[in-house]
Amino acid sequence: MQKKKAQLENILSPFEAAEEKLSYLENSLDILQEEGGEAFLKEIREGIESLRDSIKTIELRHLLSGEIDGNNAIIAIHPGAGGTESQDWAQILMRMYLRWAERHGFTTEVVDLLPGEEAGIKSATITVSGLYAYGYLKAEAGVHRLVRISPFDANKRRHTSFSAVLVFPEIEENIDLEINEDDLRIDTFRASGAGGQHVNKTSSAVRITHVPTGIIVTCQNERSQHKNKAMALKILRARLYDMQLKEQEKKVEDIVGDKKGISWGNQIRSYILQPYRLVKDHRTDTEVGNVDAVLDGDIDIFIDAYLRAKSKAA
Repeated sequence: MQKKKAQLENILSPFEAAEEKLSYLENSLDILQEEGGEAFLKEIREGIESLRDSIKTIELRHLLSGEIDGNNAIIAIHPGAGGTESQDWAQILMRMYLRWAERHGFTTEVVDLLPGEEAGIKSATITVSGLYAYGYLKAEAGVHRLVRISPFDANKRRHTSFSAVLVFPEIEENIDLEINEDDLRIDTFRASGAGGQHVNKTSSAVRITHVPTGIIVTCQNERSQHKNKAMALKILRARLYDMQLKEQEKKVEDIVGDKKGISWGNQIRSYILQPYRLVKDHRTDTEVGNVDAVLDGDIDIFIDAYLRAKSKAA
């Protein structure tokens, strides 16, 4: 009930803000007719830009009208072939999404992280909590390509790296999705990486394998084995529900199941740092020259363009 109320308030607030700005502009235009009114011209122009932004927000909210768009999101990041170079790229992507979430006031938690041997990460799973987190982040699912002079190459050669991003909606408990316990294989092990002395004292990390589908979920962020198991089950439910939706839509995608899929020709977006600097989304042809801003989490332009393009195609 509380979540539904928050969703309705989130829908109404942009309308109220737009109405308030429109009323202000109407009054300001009356002032323009008066002597010396041109002094307010700059302020009126700024007001028009602000109103335009409010209208864009309303349009975007309309695009996020799917049944599960308002849900929290779960992001899984997997580097492609290429060892340290791709693993470093996967970590850069993880930081990009964490910064994006921070900009939007979403709460994030890294529930599973497998560090690379030299640098970067071998995999990461992040939860992003907040209204419409999934609705926005579903636009990021796919293969991301990086072209740069490798910091790990002594000869300073240009390298191309790939990482896959998967996005799942966090599923509410009231959604009917049965998981047969006999289909689960649950293993416990000692967590790796940061976490102090406690990490190596107990087998608190949990790995759950859903035997019929082969889906494997790992959680080692919490100190309690019970909490790690609960989080792993939550992620498993999200992945199974996502698979169910794609089967219903006959759009089953296998990005991570086969590492060969994380490669040239399958990317949704390219991040070029050398020989020129450009980020291009291949689904919408949206381009941004400020690569640093994008990698710092400024990806709304791509999300907006994708959602609009998908809406037109529907």
